[in-house]
Amino acid sequence: MTKEDKRHRIHKRIRKKINGTTGIPRLVVYRSNKEIYCQLVDDLKGHTLLAASSRDKGFTFSGGNKVEQAKAVGKAIADKAKSANVDQVIFDRGGYLYHGRIKALAEGAREGGLQF
Repeated sequence: MTKEDKRHRIHKRIRKKINGTTGIPRLVVYRSNKEIYCQLVDDLKGHTLLAASSRDKGFTFSGGNKVEQAKAVGKAIADKAKSANVDQVIFDRGGYLYHGRIKALAEGAREGGLQF
C-alpha cells in the first residue's frame, strides 16, 4: 500500500462523516509537492462553487515558503467565499494530517473570515 492509497482510505473515512450543502459547503484541500489547491463543494448538487489555488492567474505571492503560500491561498478562498455570501464551511483535510501547509491554509481561511 502506497502513501497515496493510505491517504485515499483516510479521506473516504472522513467523507462518510462530513457533507457540504449550498449554505455550508465543504472546503476541500489537495496538496501536491509544489502547489496547493482548495475548493468549496456543494455535495447535494455535486458542484464546485468556488476554487482557489497557488496556480491561479490572479494569485500573486512573492517570496516565502510553501507554508506561507498555503496561508495566502486560504485567505484567497476566504475572500472569494465572502463575495459569494458564504461565511461558514466544513473543512475537509483530504486525508492529510492537520499539520504544516494544511493547517496554514485553514488558519488563512479563518483569518479571512470563514468559520469552521
